[in-house]
Amino acid sequence: MKISMMMSYAGGFVEGATRVAELERAGLDVVWIPEAYSFDAISQVGYLAAVTKRVEIGTGIINVYSRTASLTAMTAAGCDYVSDGRFILGLGASGPQVVEGFHGVPYEKPMQRIKEYIEVCREVWKREKPLSYAGQTVQVPLPAGEGTGLGKPLKIINRPLRADIPVWWASLKGLSVEATAEMADGWLPVFFVPDKFEQVWGKALAKGKAKRAAHLKPLEISAGGLVAIDESLVGEAKDKVLDMARPNVALYVGGMGARGKNFYNDICREYGYEREAIEVQDLYLEGKKDEAARAVPREMLELTNLVGPAGYVKERIAAFRAAGVTMLSVSPVGANATQTLGTLRSLIDA
Repeated sequence: MKISMMMSYAGGFVEGATRVAELERAGLDVVWIPEAYSFDAISQVGYLAAVTKRVEIGTGIINVYSRTASLTAMTAAGCDYVSDGRFILGLGASGPQVVEGFHGVPYEKPMQRIKEYIEVCREVWKREKPLSYAGQTVQVPLPAGEGTGLGKPLKIINRPLRADIPVWWASLKGLSVEATAEMADGWLPVFFVPDKFEQVWGKALAKGKAKRAAHLKPLEISAGGLVAIDESLVGEAKDKVLDMARPNVALYVGGMGARGKNFYNDICREYGYEREAIEVQDLYLEGKKDEAARAVPREMLELTNLVGPAGYVKERIAAFRAAGVTMLSVSPVGANATQTLGTLRSLIDA
């Protein structure tokens, strides 16, 4: 089982990159770089590649609207080249607020678009023939009657370092999760509860895996949350750490999308926290963010994070592993993140 960590787009990138280099020595395997509508993720990949040696560097995530499919393939190949084969292409659909509001692109057919981007990327990376692709959302070259008529199929000039750069899909709902299990190398779920995930995604994952091509390796899964390991983390001390996750959960469950159109709220309901999901959303949309955070179910916080004495955290690691998680995505809590990560690494390897 690998260990990964998400960088922050809140600022302090150089300091964050130095921290990644330190955590690499402590056992960090993968670093994810978010993008949203902040600084682009790709420039940061190049910087991290220069200051690290072993850690894999992934986009967590870039959307499939702000770059063409071919540019996404070129960019991934370039990132893989400068990192000496350590790049992971994390893709997602984002949402209409960002895609239409910030990029000015219609938010259409998100699942189909991601599927076609994956297929185009893999064709480009194989470099077997000039790219020619006729999909619902991607058409390369432009069809007759569009543009100047001068476009022609082309190969990427440089031969990519790898033809099988890992593609991870951040999917949320049934059909997209099914497509992820069928096509992607890895899955980036949110609020993954190893004890209950089958209630939400079990059928979709099973359907997708049944259609998975034989040449693809088994689907990898990255999930986790806060990590704090200490014998004192019981009772109120543990709750204080878990409370740190409340504002972020409330933001997604309560504020990411309109009432009746919030996929994160749907996930919370499907876990069985329907009453709490309604309350969190009502409070958040009324502007009562602190109250919304307090309404997040404690059990959900308990099961999605890794907080407690070493023996307890070891049990939770086993639960994630049993659920098929191949990569723990964690955010170390406390002054000594390097020590926390080292302890986590030893518990995983024990």
